[in-house]
Amino acid sequence: TPRRTSCLCIFVFDLRANLWLSTAASITNATKEPTTTTMSSSEVPPEISTAHLLLRGVLPAFIGCPIGSSSTSTTSTVRPSAFQMTYRKELPKLGIPNGGLSGKFGYNLGKRFGGELASLSVPKDDDGESRAAAVEKFWVGLEDAANRLIQSSSSSKEMTMKRMEFSSEEEALSKFGEVIFDAGQLASRDKRIKKELKAAKEAKEKGEAAATSSSGGAAAVSVGQLSSSDSQLFSLSLLHGDNLVPLSSLGRIKILRENPKNESNIVCNKKKCEVTIKFCVVPPSSSSDGGDAAVVVENGNNTELDVTLIEGSKAMSKEIRLEEGTNYELWTQQMRVEAMSTLSATTTAQEEESAAALTTAEATVDTSQDKSSSAAADDMVVTAFEVAGSIDYNKLIEQFGSKELTPYLLRRLENVTVKQGTVDRLHRFLRREIFFSHRDIEKICELLEKWYGVSPPPMDGDHDVEMTTTTTAPANKPTSPCPIYLYTGRGPSSAAMHLGHLVPFLFTAWLQKAFQCPLVIQMTDDEKFIFKGEYTSENSGDGTGANGLDPNRTGDNLDYFANLTTENAKDIIACDFIPDKTFLFSDLDYVGRMYPNIVRIWKAVTVNQVNGVFGFDSSANIGKTAFPAIQAAPSFGSSFPNVLGGGNGGGDVANPATLACLIPCAIDQDPYFRLTRDIAHKLVPSHHPLQGKPSLIHSKFFPPLQGAQGKMSSSDANSAIFLTDTFEDIERKIKQHAFSGGQDTKKKQEELGANLDVDVSYQWLRFFLEDDDELIRIGKEYGSGSGEHWSTGKVKAKLVAVLKDLVEEHQERRNAVTDEVVKQWMTERCIL
Repeated sequence: TPRRTSCLCIFVFDLRANLWLSTAASITNATKEPTTTTMSSSEVPPEISTAHLLLRGVLPAFIGCPIGSSSTSTTSTVRPSAFQMTYRKELPKLGIPNGGLSGKFGYNLGKRFGGELASLSVPKDDDGESRAAAVEKFWVGLEDAANRLIQSSSSSKEMTMKRMEFSSEEEALSKFGEVIFDAGQLASRDKRIKKELKAAKEAKEKGEAAATSSSGGAAAVSVGQLSSSDSQLFSLSLLHGDNLVPLSSLGRIKILRENPKNESNIVCNKKKCEVTIKFCVVPPSSSSDGGDAAVVVENGNNTELDVTLIEGSKAMSKEIRLEEGTNYELWTQQMRVEAMSTLSATTTAQEEESAAALTTAEATVDTSQDKSSSAAADDMVVTAFEVAGSIDYNKLIEQFGSKELTPYLLRRLENVTVKQGTVDRLHRFLRREIFFSHRDIEKICELLEKWYGVSPPPMDGDHDVEMTTTTTAPANKPTSPCPIYLYTGRGPSSAAMHLGHLVPFLFTAWLQKAFQCPLVIQMTDDEKFIFKGEYTSENSGDGTGANGLDPNRTGDNLDYFANLTTENAKDIIACDFIPDKTFLFSDLDYVGRMYPNIVRIWKAVTVNQVNGVFGFDSSANIGKTAFPAIQAAPSFGSSFPNVLGGGNGGGDVANPATLACLIPCAIDQDPYFRLTRDIAHKLVPSHHPLQGKPSLIHSKFFPPLQGAQGKMSSSDANSAIFLTDTFEDIERKIKQHAFSGGQDTKKKQEELGANLDVDVSYQWLRFFLEDDDELIRIGKEYGSGSGEHWSTGKVKAKLVAVLKDLVEEHQERRNAVTDEVVKQWMTERCIL
C-alpha cells in the first residue's frame, strides 16, 4: 500500500501586474502507473516538488479562475486535488537517464463546461474534429507559460528564497488560513480533528483525562517566501520538509500527454470540467550560475508577511492572468469565427432560397410560412446583440447558469406584494411564466420579508399563487426606506418605441408599485452612438453659421441620439411609474456621478473578459469594450449618492452603498450583469446584503409578427407594432403579417385545431390580455378548431381590439408628457 506523505504549499506570483496563486498538495504515490515507488517526504526530489508548486499556480492563471479559499473571497474558488508521485521508465526519451520521476494532479472547475469558475474556453468533449487541435494548443500554451517563468527566474540576479519555520501547523494556519491546503490535505485534517474530538468525548464519558489535542498537526512546518528586490515576485509555501529548490534549477517542465487515459487529460462537458496534468522535469543542459539565491532559514514568527497579498490578489479573481492564456483564448475565438464563416458559406444558398419562399397573404388562415421548420432555421442564437431562431428557454437557463422562477418563489413574491396590500394580484407576466428565470430573487424576497416583518410562506406541498383579487391590508407598514431599488433602461434607437420595448417597462412599473421602492432608468444614448453613430465631413460646421446651423458643429450624429432620449423618455413616463420614486437619466448627462464606479469596474474587468462575453475583436472601437462598465454602474446604489441617499421623511436615512438592486430585463441582457456579478464585491462594503451582486428577473422575448422566433425589432416596420401606430396601422399589420398557427383549410382547422406555440396572435394575447379565464377559453377553442374563436381570423380580431385599447391609453398618457415634464423626471433628486 503506498504511503501518504505531506507537502503543503501556497504560491502567489505577481510579475508585471500578473498575479497568480497556487497551493501545493499532499504527495501520494499513485497506483496503476508504469512503475511506482514508495518514498517519504525527504526522498521526493525537490525539483519535482518545486515544479508541482509552479504548475499549481500556472494552471489557474492560464485559465482564469480563483483558487484556494479565503475569508474575504466572495467568489467560488477552486481547490487542487492531491498530488500523485510516480516513476516512469520511458523518461530517457526526454533526456533523463535511467528513467525519472513525474507528478500528477488536477483541478475540478465545476459544471457547465467550466464556465462557472474559469474565464478561458476549456476544450469541450463535443467539439468534434477541432477538439484534438484545441487540446494540444491548450497543453502547449500551459507548458510555454511555465517554462517562460522558469527562464525569467534564471535571468534574474536579484531573487531570494526564504524559509520561515513555525512550531506547528496550527501556527501557520492561523496566519494564512486554509488556502494552503489541497483537497486531500483538507479532508485528512478534518478526519484527524474528528477523530481527536471523538477520542476526547469517549475519554470524558469514561472519566479519563483527555489527551492534548493537536487540532490538526503539532509537527513543525515551514513557510517559504520567494521574492524579488522590487517585490514583483512573491510566494508562500507550507512544507513538511525542505523539498524546494530555486526555479532556475528546474531546467524545463514537460507536460506528458501522449496517453490521455493515464497522463494529462481534459474532461469538459455539462456535468463537469476537470483538467488533469501529468508532468516531469527535464534537467538543464548546464548548471546555472545565477538566478535564485540559496534558501535562507528564518523564524516565521519574527518575519512580517503581508497576508493581504493572498486574499486581495488577482489570484482570487476570475481573470486570465498569463499572456499564454490570453493568446489561447484569442486563438479559440478566431477558430470559432472561421468555423462560422465556413458554415455561413455552405448555408447561404439555402437561406436565400428559404427567404424567397416566404410570402404574405391576407387570408383568414395564414399559410405564409412552412410550419415544418428545418433544424438550421431553428438554431438558437441569443447574445447581447442578436436573438434568432427557435428559443429553448430551458436550454437558455442551463447555458446562462440562471435559475428557474419556481412556484414557491412566486409565492414568496406574492407574500411581499399581494399579501401586503400593495397590488391586487401577481402580474400576468409572472402568472404566465413570461418572466421565467432569475438570479438571487430569493434574496430580494428575504430582504423584503425582513422589512415587512413577515415570515416566508411554508414550503409544504404545491400551493398555487393567488389568481383572484385580494384586498388584504399589510399588518405593519414599514417606516424605514425600502432595502432594494429597481434598475432598468433603454437604448434610444428610434423615435417611437414598439410593443416589445413596452414589456419590461410595464412589468417594472408593476414591480415598483408592488414593492413601493425607488427606480432608476438609464437611457444609453452614448451606447447607441458608439454602436450606430455616423460621421460625415460635409455636416461639420464651416464657421459661417449658414442656414442657422451651429458654425462649430461636429460632423457626427451624437445629437440625434440625444434627441431620441427625450422622445423615448415620453413613452417610458407614459408607462405609469410613480413620479416621486423614479429617476430617469441620460448617460450623456449623468455619467459624471457614476464615473468613480465606472473606473472601478474598468479596473476589475479585463479586455479579454469583455471580448469573450460580447464577441468583440481588435476591430471594435474602444467605446464598445468600455461601455459594459457604464451599463453595469447603475446596479450599484453608490452611483446615486443623492438620488438614493437621504431620508424618507420619517427620520430614517438610507445608505445607497448597501441597497440591493433588482433588474427586470429580457434574458439577452444577462451577459452584462453576469460580468458585473463576478466583480461586484469589489465595489461595495463587506456588509452589503448581496455582496454587491445585482439580482435579475428575466423575461422571454416578445416575438415579431412574422413568426414566434427571435424577438421584435425596430429595424423592420412590418415586424412590429409601434406605440405611435394608428388603429388602422395596427389592424393592417396584424391581419397581413401576423404569422398563423392555424391549418391551411377550414376543414383541417376544425379537425386539428391551431398550433398555439407558433401562432403570433395567440402568443401576443398571452402578453396583453389580462383576463386569465378568457385567455384559457380562447386557447381551447382555437387549439381545437371549435367555438367562437375557432379560426385565425377570430383570434386576430380579438388581438386587434386588445392592442387598440392598450395603445390608445398609452398615447393619451404620452400626449400629457411635455418636454418640461421630461426635464422634471430627469432632475437629480432624492426618490426614497
